[in-house]
Amino acid sequence: MNQSTPNSVIAQTPRTAEDIQDWLICQLAARIQSDLDDIDICASFESFALESADALVLLNQLEQWLGCPVPPVLIWNYPTIELLSQRLAEEDDD
Repeated sequence: MNQSTPNSVIAQTPRTAEDIQDWLICQLAARIQSDLDDIDICASFESFALESADALVLLNQLEQWLGCPVPPVLIWNYPTIELLSQRLAEEDDD
């Protein structure tokens, strides 16, 4: 099996802001051991008390899932799940 196939398939699948939000909620809830319902998409990433290393791991996994680069600065420029999801969905439209 060609290892580039999954990424090329992912890259061809547009992700909506809602898709990205759902993914981030699931990943964040698992990382901080919280219920999905406890994750507020309007709360800042800082409010979840993620360590820097955890945030970078999360972004790396997000890159793999989206099939495109996600610069770490985006998490500071778009500091909530809602804002980051909207921004990444916009990039997918381009």
